Amino acid sequence: MADHGDNGRVAVLVDCDNTSPEVLAYALQVVAQFGRVVMRRGYGNHQTLANKWQEALVRMAFTPCLQYQYASGKNTSDIALALDAQEALFDERADTFCLVTSDSDFAYLCRKLRERGATVLIVGEAKTPDALQNASDQFFMWQAAEVVPAGDGGAEAKPAAAQVPAPVKKRRPKALLDAVALMAESTGDGKVGLGALGQYMKRTNPSFAPKVYGHSTLSDMVRCYPELAVTQGQGNGWWVSLKPAAEPIKATAG
Repeated sequence: MADHGDNGRVAVLVDCDNTSPEVLAYALQVVAQFGRVVMRRGYGNHQTLANKWQEALVRMAFTPCLQYQYASGKNTSDIALALDAQEALFDERADTFCLVTSDSDFAYLCRKLRERGATVLIVGEAKTPDALQNASDQFFMWQAAEVVPAGDGGAEAKPAAAQVPAPVKKRRPKALLDAVALMAESTGDGKVGLGALGQYMKRTNPSFAPKVYGHSTLSDMVRCYPELAVTQGQGNGWWVSLKPAAEPIKATAG
C-alpha cells in the first residue's frame, strides 16, 4: 500500500468516453491528499476529445491521448489506459492510480495494480457497479451538476438553480458494530483506535463515508451507537469499545 502525503506519486487517468469534463476538478481535489500528481492523461476517441473535452484537458493540464477506433464497436481507449497504467507502475513513475471512470471493465486492471502493491482510487458516478468499486482501495462518488435545457431564444444551457440538499437521515449500519466487535477480539483491553476503525471500514467497503449515513465525522457516527463507548486516551487519541451487556434483573420473592 502506498504512503499518503507528499511522498506519493499519483497518476490520474481519465476515461473521457465514459464521463464528463466537469469531473476533473473534483478528481484533482480528491487525489491531492495522496501525494503529488505526476501523470494527468485523458483517453478518448477523436469525437470525444475534439469536442467537449478539448478545453477542459488543456485548462487542467491533462495530456490528451487520442485513440482511433480501428473497427466499429471496439474501444481502444480502454486498452491504452490499461497499458499506460501498467507501464507507469513497472517504471515506478507512480504508486497511486486514480481512474476516473464508471466502467466495470477496469475492475481487472484495478486488481492487477493492487496485486503489485499500488493504491487504486476510483472517481465515478453513482451508477458505478459494485464490481469496480470493490476492486479499488477507495471509491469517491462524483455527481454531475444538473443543467436546464436552452430556452426558445436559443440561449445556452445554464446550471440549474442551486438547491439546498435534503438532509441525509442518520443511520447506524450493523457493519460498523460488527467491525468493532471483530477488531476488539485481538486487543488486550477490548478497545479499537478510531483511526484504525475508519481504515478497516474503507478496506471492507471502499465507498464507506460517515456522510453517506448522515454523520459529519466518524466519531459522531460512533457516538450514535448505544452499544459503543468512546473514550479519549493519552495523546488525544480516541478509542472505541463495546459497552458491557446489561445483566438481566433477577426476580425476588415478594
